[in-house]
Amino acid sequence: MRTTIDGAGRIVVPKRIREVLGLYGGQEIELRATESGIEIEVPPTEMRLEEQDGLMVAVPQVTLPVLTQDVVRETLDRVRR
Repeated sequence: MRTTIDGAGRIVVPKRIREVLGLYGGQEIELRATESGIEIEVPPTEMRLEEQDGLMVAVPQVTLPVLTQDVVRETLDRVRR
């Protein structure tokens, strides 16, 4: 899939690719120059452990998008194909 680089040097990741990879606006990504091009990687979400109701729970250190039933259904449909 082709895209363009705008005058400010920004690359637009097409919506279909963002959906498949679960990318969202404001999310940090890692870029690396390789011999053949550019690699883009999503770094793991940093977590901290918190006690909630007597249990240790992993809590993300950044605000993540809301996980809705529709998002879960769409993801399951996509990975089951």
